Amino acid sequence: MQAVEKTIREKLTEFVETDHRNAMPAHNGMRIYDSPLIGFAAADDSMFETLTAPEIFGTQLIRPGEWLSGAKTVISFFLPFTQEVRASNRVKGLPSEEWVSARIDGEAFIRVIQTYLVECFKTLDAGAVAPSLDSRFSTQVPRPGEVKISNWSERHTAHIAGLGTFGLHRALITEKGSAGRFGSVVTTLAISPTERKYSGPFDYCPYLTKGKCGACISRCPAEAIVDGKKDNLRCSAYVDMTKEMFKPRYGCAKCNIAVPCETGIPKI
Repeated sequence: MQAVEKTIREKLTEFVETDHRNAMPAHNGMRIYDSPLIGFAAADDSMFETLTAPEIFGTQLIRPGEWLSGAKTVISFFLPFTQEVRASNRVKGLPSEEWVSARIDGEAFIRVIQTYLVECFKTLDAGAVAPSLDSRFSTQVPRPGEVKISNWSERHTAHIAGLGTFGLHRALITEKGSAGRFGSVVTTLAISPTERKYSGPFDYCPYLTKGKCGACISRCPAEAIVDGKKDNLRCSAYVDMTKEMFKPRYGCAKCNIAVPCETGIPKI
């Protein structure tokens, strides 16, 4: 299956690099994403079962084999924001117009990519589905006073697919940094899993392994990173505020910019 993996990697990379929708007309055609980072996970990887623990996602999480009968592989991809998009969001305080546009327009482009990948797998006589595009995908508040969680996590899937580990800011730190977005597709095609170059969920974060970074703490305008933890409710409330200011767009992610993990794995 190495030839198939190579084909998928090449097709996805070419699509991201050449498709005209990877740009923002409202900002002089500024490109949204650089070339993707791609990983593969076995659909029956035991880590998907681990995510159903009550303290993580609980039983509402839908496993790969439940999204697609006969599922064999989950392909996960990380799209790092371009230098232009990242540079626009370096100043502390409110997010930039370019950033919130890239956040929302970029998410629309991810949906285009997922649809493209599903069609690619069909040409290989394989079934495929993008969970986040499926009618069964949903988010809900598990308990009063908690933030919404979904029944499929792009970040956790990327972690299982060998793309990276979580940081203090709870973004995923990859070889191309943490400033970007994720997507995934489940397929019946069997592809060898990507090797995970880490053993723990926080291995790439200096603060959570050595207690010696924390650059994202002062970057957060909502002051949501306190005492080695992220207050998701405070973060969510701030993002909701930006919805009012930048309608119909929104975003923040200041904690992913101007930090050692912005474009790569920090040296620990």
